[in-house]
Amino acid sequence: MTLTQSFEAGSTARLDAQFAFLMEADRLKTVERANQTMDRARFENSAEHSWHAALAAAVFAPLAQTGVDVDRAITMLLLHDIVEIDAGDHPIHIFHNPVEVAEAEARAATRIYGLLPEDLRARFLALWQEFEAMQTPTARYAKAVDFLTPVLQSVGAPEQSDEEREIVWRNLTAGRATKTAAIVPALYRFCIDRFEERPGEEDLAARFAFWCEADKLKSVLRATPIADGSRPENTGEHSWHVMLYALTLGDLAAPQVDLALALRMLLLHDIVEVDAGDTPIHGAVDPAAQAAQARAELKAAHRLFGLLPRATATEFRATWDAFEAAQSPTAIFAKSIDRAQPVLHNLASDGGSWRTYDVTLAQLDTRVGDKIARGAPALWPFIRARVFPWFAAMGRA
Repeated sequence: MTLTQSFEAGSTARLDAQFAFLMEADRLKTVERANQTMDRARFENSAEHSWHAALAAAVFAPLAQTGVDVDRAITMLLLHDIVEIDAGDHPIHIFHNPVEVAEAEARAATRIYGLLPEDLRARFLALWQEFEAMQTPTARYAKAVDFLTPVLQSVGAPEQSDEEREIVWRNLTAGRATKTAAIVPALYRFCIDRFEERPGEEDLAARFAFWCEADKLKSVLRATPIADGSRPENTGEHSWHVMLYALTLGDLAAPQVDLALALRMLLLHDIVEVDAGDTPIHGAVDPAAQAAQARAELKAAHRLFGLLPRATATEFRATWDAFEAAQSPTAIFAKSIDRAQPVLHNLASDGGSWRTYDVTLAQLDTRVGDKIARGAPALWPFIRARVFPWFAAMGRA
């Protein structure tokens, strides 16, 4: 029985479990870390950190040693901090009992990944355990990236306090960041160079410039709130969550979909909002406004991807262009997942942006449902059945 047939037969147990996990994962957006965003406006959360770390794994991929599967490393970094929903973040400059932390995180992994269907539970838990063990080349690369991203954020910021510089230097010379010297030696040396205010190797400086610009995505606010309704979602954490959606709902994709490529598309898809800003799907309905936004995004893509070394710039731009064109099965699936992610967040927050833009169910069907159904046919009936009661109660069905 296919997933579509299963839904039509009245069985939604698998999708219920997948969405239970995805909505629980939304809470990672409320877990505050000790690191600040690079504009120093606030402390970052663990969801946007996970996206930025995954981006670093892709940006610095040429430094990965033989045997590293970069796509697998990206997947590990999507999942690695989900345990912090229960266990919290543990800043490196504050002492924590490592045995107690490990036990708390293991309990969190059991509970949170246990929300999933059994096959996904086993797969995601195995990825997290591989990452934590740091024994395979891929896990070592992913861990090295995770260890160095806080350093890179600090040395890339316009200013650092004396206390922060002391923490970063201690990390680089005597802390966990020292482990990265044998895994990504060039990136480790680059961190030392930037800490000591030297420009560093030219190729890495270009990659770093792009990665620093991407940090601004954490300050781009979207119309959709996070699931608890407490604040608007930002585009950095949205990019993480929509990647997690694609990973979790990959069984809805057509056989010809390349899921690893879909994740890379979603990793990069909203980078242009650093310059062009977010355009709410229920807000930009005027063709002239949509055309103006498309031009702004093309200009942003040219500038931002142009910061990278030529080969990587070409690769990333081609991935972004393919997503925007939405012609390949992979891009169509990625687009459908991007449309799906905000819907249940609006529902969870009693309407969210539907209230702001006075959205009807018919408009949701046209603007969102048709796009989801194109790439994941079994998904829209499931989502529509969940949101229908809200629209009916509001007199908008």
